[in-house]
Amino acid sequence: MRKIRKPKLAVWKFASCDGCQLSLLDCEDELLTVVNKIDIAYFLEASRNVVKGPYDISLVEGSITTQHDAERIQKIRKISKILITIGACATAGGIQALRNFKDVKEFVSLVYAKPHYIDTLDKSTPIASHVRVDYELRGCPINKRQLLEIISAYLNERKPNTPSHSVCIECKRRGTVCVMVSQGIPCLGPVTHAGCNAICPSYCRGCYGCYGPKETPNTSSLSEKFSDSGLNNDSIMRMFRTFNACAEPFRKESEAYEIGEAGSKKSETRI
Repeated sequence: MRKIRKPKLAVWKFASCDGCQLSLLDCEDELLTVVNKIDIAYFLEASRNVVKGPYDISLVEGSITTQHDAERIQKIRKISKILITIGACATAGGIQALRNFKDVKEFVSLVYAKPHYIDTLDKSTPIASHVRVDYELRGCPINKRQLLEIISAYLNERKPNTPSHSVCIECKRRGTVCVMVSQGIPCLGPVTHAGCNAICPSYCRGCYGCYGPKETPNTSSLSEKFSDSGLNNDSIMRMFRTFNACAEPFRKESEAYEIGEAGSKKSETRI
């Protein structure tokens, strides 16, 4: 009887904390079912066993921060049929993309005793800035069930079904009273992708935007609400500069409220 070849899965790491890879390992019982359907050929977080490519699916965690990374992702793209980026680092540059707003050479000189040993790029960039990406899964870390949904969709040759609505919908579904309306707590929920089940608002804290900007987010309107609530320009800028600081809608909105050396806004224009 002819043996059916299972699709080969590879999991790659770039500049990141490994949290999104751990989300896959956290699947536990579900992972056993996945293993029966696919061949985990390259996943150094889980096993030293390596099966050579090409690969049917590549999951990529982390951002590009060095020239070596930029060259390596090109090679991975060539040996991957489907490439899926997982997490805020891979989809938006991550928390390390805060360097993009400043001079990274200044940081290096202040932090490292011998800066000449440090070889890094000026910016931390998402994978999509370097190669073609077939699907992006947002989050810091990602939602493990969304990851299983994407793998299942591939195995069954269908389109993945992941939410495009905001965190506010999750608050409504779990019966959480809006912290911004009821307590005046700044919250990025109205402009952030769902996926976390609104954890922070359920503990009376505003959303930090871990899952990045939702589709067509009205960030300018939310910023005006923050301003009306008493937040100054610097505080509004910092609201948008967290895990997805360089996701385009968040980046543009933060730059609109950035304070220059003269004490005025860097930019008043939102494109």
